Amino acid sequence: MAGLQQTNSEMILLSWVRQSTRNYPQVNVTNFTTSWSDGLAFNALLHSHRPELFDWNVVASQPSPVQRLDHAFNIARQHLGIEKLLDPEDVATACPDKKSILMYVTSLFQVLPQQVTMEAIREVEMLPRHSRVTREEHIEVHEQHFSQEVSFAFLLSSCCSEVVISLPT
Repeated sequence: MAGLQQTNSEMILLSWVRQSTRNYPQVNVTNFTTSWSDGLAFNALLHSHRPELFDWNVVASQPSPVQRLDHAFNIARQHLGIEKLLDPEDVATACPDKKSILMYVTSLFQVLPQQVTMEAIREVEMLPRHSRVTREEHIEVHEQHFSQEVSFAFLLSSCCSEVVISLPT
């Protein structure tokens, strides 16, 4: 969906991820594709909410993205009850599948604390958008956009009864 406005659900999810991983300098999540391929984002997200589960420095120093991804997926399965929906080899690519990443991150969102600040949402709104979409890409994406947006919004609303958004005081 390059070049198109992100859905509100995606923006909230991305805001939550960025807020959760803010203290991990090796991690800069800006999308639901390439930001996840090295495995650090998944591990940072887990560690930020459940630091007692593993030593971040050990995982961050693992040389292989596949090892880091496998670690994150195993931790999520063993300690959070999230099935291993993704294969590390499918994520450790130049451009992992966006829908698959969204689905998995949504699963994490369901079981981890969901508080999102307005500051985090504004930060995501300021991220640069991908530019230069060909007419064919735009038409193809536009045709799929509505059904994906409805599906993702339904997924979030059906499994997450409430998302807390903190307003600055």
